[in-house]
Amino acid sequence: MGIRERLSGNEATATAMKQINPDVVAAFPITPSTEIPQYFSTFVANGTVDTEFVAVESEHSAMAACIGAESAGARAMTATSANGLSLMWEMIYIASSLRLPIVLSLVNRAVSGPLNIHCDHSDAMGVRDSGWIMLFSENNQEAYDNTLMAHRIAEHKDVMLPLMICQDGFITSHSIENIELVEDKKVKDFVGEYHPEHYLLNEKEPIAVGPLDLQAYLFEHKAQQAEAMKNAKQVILDVAKDFEEMTGRSYGFFEEYKLEDAEIAIVCMNSTAGTTKFVVDKLREKGIKAGLLKVRVFRPFPAEEIAKSLSHLKAIAVLDKSDSLNAAGGALFEDITSAMYVNNKNVPTVNYIYGIGGRDTKADELENVYNDLLEITKTGKVENPYRYFGLRKEGE
Repeated sequence: MGIRERLSGNEATATAMKQINPDVVAAFPITPSTEIPQYFSTFVANGTVDTEFVAVESEHSAMAACIGAESAGARAMTATSANGLSLMWEMIYIASSLRLPIVLSLVNRAVSGPLNIHCDHSDAMGVRDSGWIMLFSENNQEAYDNTLMAHRIAEHKDVMLPLMICQDGFITSHSIENIELVEDKKVKDFVGEYHPEHYLLNEKEPIAVGPLDLQAYLFEHKAQQAEAMKNAKQVILDVAKDFEEMTGRSYGFFEEYKLEDAEIAIVCMNSTAGTTKFVVDKLREKGIKAGLLKVRVFRPFPAEEIAKSLSHLKAIAVLDKSDSLNAAGGALFEDITSAMYVNNKNVPTVNYIYGIGGRDTKADELENVYNDLLEITKTGKVENPYRYFGLRKEGE
């Protein structure tokens, strides 16, 4: 039987970290993720965990310390947001290329400039191709659950890649919700101990970490990373199955909400899904067959599975909480449309950029998106695939 609690997303993440009891946590404060290492440091101070907490001078150093710890054979975790992730950028690529299963909690926030401390997904989208597994969390419960599953996925022998768990800054990170925790012993048994095959402190196998890797080998090593990311798909499902047996909570690559008989649907990630479900229910009461596909696993991207799930629809709207600034739509939109094309599924699809810099996402705006989709179903054509909602008009 789970433990009922009321926690913010940051508290839930720190609680999961406490239950995991990693060997090393290295962190530098940045809003809105600061509370995660702050809460966790109290567990270190009072002896609840025996983690080595490393207070560093920057986020670059935080990831460097995690890389050093993992290279030595330790289980390492950290947390950051926005500009902090940007400062880690060099080390983010090094962590994945060295195949180090570091777990990072990314509390999503707009990347400067101008300075903004509120939520959009520009930080996560900036590292989407860096070789990290990326899980997104609609609410506090999912942020907690994803954290418990993270090490089992990242440390699997067929994967060995770093993993980040995303949640929306302030929207979930600082909002208190009811949550069901797993008992400490169950978490310990579920996560297990970390026993890497190769590590620097293994005196029986001297190795080098991060050597020069030129034309003769780098291509092959990148191909191995790509293969590991493919392998992660099955591992994610296997771990989710074990997690469901323990908790009763089911997770897949994505969630289909009233999608089976839907004619129109929104595709989105993180907390926006909660508001969208409310709008779907409202439209269903009016007899409109609306649905939702909420992406949980963004990397590896489940292209074939998403294409199959969306193939029966008459029109799709993909919501991006960051703009790729490429004049061709946001990152999620590009992945969805690519998945549909490669898998020979042809459904009219439109992109909406929204919520930049923490702009509120309102139910009536999402309802307008569904109304736009209804208009598209009448003609089967998309006049303008690149759109915004929630954008202030001139003079407002």
